[in-house]
Amino acid sequence: MLNISNENIEKAFKDSNFSALKHINSVKSGKVFMRLLMVVFGIILIFMFLPWTQNVRAEGEVTTLKPDQRPQTINSIIGGRIEKWFVQEGDFVAKGDTILFISEVKDDYFDPNLLERTADQVKAKEFAVKSYMEKIKALDNRVDALSQTGVLKLEQTKNKLKQAELKIISDSIDYKASEINFKIAEDQSGRLQKLYDEGLKSLTDLENRKNKMQEAQAKMISSENKLLTTRNELINAQVELMSIQAQYRDDIAKAESDKYTAMSNMYDAEATVTKLQNQYSNYSFRSNLYYITAPQNGYITQAIQVGIGELIKEGEAIISIMPANYSLAVALYVKPIDLPLMEVGQEVRIQFDGWPAIVFSGWPNTSYGTYGGTVFALDNFISTNGKFRVLVMPDTAQYEWPSALRVGGGTNNMLLLKEVPIWYELWRQLNGFPPDFYKKSRLNPPNKVMK
Repeated sequence: MLNISNENIEKAFKDSNFSALKHINSVKSGKVFMRLLMVVFGIILIFMFLPWTQNVRAEGEVTTLKPDQRPQTINSIIGGRIEKWFVQEGDFVAKGDTILFISEVKDDYFDPNLLERTADQVKAKEFAVKSYMEKIKALDNRVDALSQTGVLKLEQTKNKLKQAELKIISDSIDYKASEINFKIAEDQSGRLQKLYDEGLKSLTDLENRKNKMQEAQAKMISSENKLLTTRNELINAQVELMSIQAQYRDDIAKAESDKYTAMSNMYDAEATVTKLQNQYSNYSFRSNLYYITAPQNGYITQAIQVGIGELIKEGEAIISIMPANYSLAVALYVKPIDLPLMEVGQEVRIQFDGWPAIVFSGWPNTSYGTYGGTVFALDNFISTNGKFRVLVMPDTAQYEWPSALRVGGGTNNMLLLKEVPIWYELWRQLNGFPPDFYKKSRLNPPNKVMK
């Protein structure tokens, strides 16, 4: 009793009448209580020295190891109008199966014979290229013919020029001979005139001699005239030679100019052909995009676009698909302060949402319903939620993860660290210290520290 009042009730009743008061006030009950306290204290003391596995708790979600095994959306490369659906949500589709068909919405591609007309344009331009090629060949032949003819014509004119030069030499000799003959005839006529004056020769002889002198003079004039004519022929041959050179040079230049013009037109036509072929390939490829197919084996999970006649834009998501074959993993997120504690190959205990579990964070071996994993990869950059992502793969040395797991399910994870006594862990938690980080393999030897 507290005895805060002057009234005392101890005499009003006896302790022996009440069993509870009887046991409390007895000396034996006090000894039992002290023994009980000592036993509890001993158990707690022993408990303090039990091993405790330090760990980092983190939430995560079920994902896949490879990016191509994760849920994906199928997008339309081109804009169009939904015409027909071939699948429904929950269907299994194999790679290449048709999902839906869309029609064209751009007026540039409305023509139903667009491919045939483009192919005709390509053929027409190809024929134009062949025509230019034949024209170039013909002009090449013409240039060769003009070159050969020019060479022969020049040789002919050079021969003619040589003949004129030789003829000038011959006519010059003839002219010189006739000039000498005329001089001799003139001298003879003069001597005969003296003889006639002296009466030694007759008039007939004098007239005959004068007549011969006139004939020699006529031959000299004819030879001179012939020499001048030959010289004119030489000049004409020289002029003809220069004219032929200029003429064939102009003809060859004109033929080569026509050839280069044809080559330029051919190259333009080839560029047009290439452009049309590219356009034809684009049209052909675009026509194959009207049927949207499955990129891999999987299950249709959700139709993002619905209905018939709905318009979709280029690159817009149409439907989501979950790959049929995948390797499960867990993506968990740790705080930046805990990232230095993580390393590849580290053990992880995982509790999946929907699977009952009894978890003892410090005694993973006694936890029930948790599954083993190992750290597979660590992100080097922070995520949008302000934490670092850690990718965990199944631990093949332990029992397999549940086959009914689905990508996107939540997880509660424990990344196992160093084993310490419970008293040390309580002391660390009370003082707010982080888990043990440094390892013997990470410590520098003394000699390296001294350096």
